Amino acid sequence: MSVLFEFAMFPTDKGESVSKYVSKIIDMIDNSGINYQLTPMGTIVETDTMDEALNIIKKSHEVLKPFSNRIYATVTFDIRKSGKNRMKNKIHSIENELKKSFSQPKDMFPS
Repeated sequence: MSVLFEFAMFPTDKGESVSKYVSKIIDMIDNSGINYQLTPMGTIVETDTMDEALNIIKKSHEVLKPFSNRIYATVTFDIRKSGKNRMKNKIHSIENELKKSFSQPKDMFPS
């Protein structure tokens, strides 16, 4: 089984910039050894089971809970009975179709 999910979770009562708090979640995910990709608007994670996915979400909430009275979260799942490394394979599939690499973020605003 492959469970891909994208989520964002952050405190709503800490002002305009919440990277100080979101970085605590990313550190927890990084230390878990689970495959993930940080994006500007959320984090994409791949696990083998739904239980592992839900555990990451639960632990993320537990990381933020001591720092906030209100936490906002969104989660989107793509669950497939077969497959591994789908995070990379989905990108490679598009790269092959377009004969173009998207390994690095495109600099929209070059200096």
